[in-house]
Amino acid sequence: MRIITLNANGIRAAERKGFFPWLKQQQADFVCIQETKAQLHQLPPTHFIPQGYHYYQADAEKKGYSGVALLTKQQPIKVEYGIGFEPFDNEGRWLAIELADLIVASLYMPSGSSKDSRQEFKYLCMNHIDNKIKQLKSQAKPFIICADWNIAHKKIDIKNWQSNQKNSGFLPEERAWISKLLDEHQLIDAFRQINQQAHQYSWWSNRGQAWQNNTGWRLDYQLTSKDFKDTVQNADIYKDQRFSDHAPVTIEYAI
Repeated sequence: MRIITLNANGIRAAERKGFFPWLKQQQADFVCIQETKAQLHQLPPTHFIPQGYHYYQADAEKKGYSGVALLTKQQPIKVEYGIGFEPFDNEGRWLAIELADLIVASLYMPSGSSKDSRQEFKYLCMNHIDNKIKQLKSQAKPFIICADWNIAHKKIDIKNWQSNQKNSGFLPEERAWISKLLDEHQLIDAFRQINQQAHQYSWWSNRGQAWQNNTGWRLDYQLTSKDFKDTVQNADIYKDQRFSDHAPVTIEYAI
């Protein structure tokens, strides 16, 4: 089972940069996209829905903002738009599909870097996602959450950790929350199951020479239920082409 997650920073921009021809070659079973920045009616199916996939999208009310999408080769038995927290759902940040034996979700956590009120909103969303994960666990069905979490978990996940300890995305409270998901909720960081190397980043600022110097953050994770702990076969961050300021993260599971 092959799953790709990408913050596209605008799905139309990613399409112009060659994302969909690349995606066609990947033969992924599921593709989770965050920050589509487009309403569904603005996306011609011939360009944005590869043959062989079912396509679902949760849009933000605000045009050109946020939004998540999910492509699946299997027809879901249920599609869930949002988590029941209206301010979060109005920004198009959660989409999940349920199959007979699996739940896959595409999640876009808010950033708190623009102003204090957005950081407070981020903390509020973290609490609601915590409750959502409890709900998923109660269903006793394996699940995978593919997301731009907008949080680098550990020092190994960010180049300049010392200078970013007071910045949104690497605050102690945010990092502790990811640890809680892994420890208390027993979720699995699929990438780190088989790759413990440093300098494995999935996002680079557009400022300065961040991309050229690999001054990045690992923000895009596939967190899974404990069912997948021993199933991760391959984990890759694709950087040969740039479709976004984020890079696609591909995980292969022995399922």
